[in-house]
Amino acid sequence: MEQSASRPPSRSEARDAAARAALEPLREGERPLAVTVGAVVMAVLAVLEVVAFAAGAKVDSESVQVQLVLPFVVGSAFLAWSLWKVRYWAVVVLQAVLAFTIVLFSILLLIASNVAAVILTVSVIAAAGTLFWFLVKAMARIQMPKRPERRR
Repeated sequence: MEQSASRPPSRSEARDAAARAALEPLREGERPLAVTVGAVVMAVLAVLEVVAFAAGAKVDSESVQVQLVLPFVVGSAFLAWSLWKVRYWAVVVLQAVLAFTIVLFSILLLIASNVAAVILTVSVIAAAGTLFWFLVKAMARIQMPKRPERRR
């Protein structure tokens, strides 16, 4: 145990420490751009789900039942509101949704049968991956403790 406490930090540990030191905690009422984008995307998805249901969207030639749509609408709207309020857990949930989306659309890309399908799947993968990437730094800033005031 004594040796591990006295050994110098590795290069990766030093890089991690430098990255953490460079992060600024969120100011009161501040919302990172990536979190704002995530909130807007989830709100738009909730509205699109309601519009599709109201327009009479069909799955396998059958009308969609409200019991199937309601959980998605409520979940998307609640996640959008929680992201707007900059809740750490909401960012984690959004990242899980984005990861699932990336995996799903990667699988769909494998079975894409025309150029339009390829363009759509690659666009969704790129957008979800980009948002996921920018949410990582936002998550670090959200969970950062407030820095203590310096004494003079």
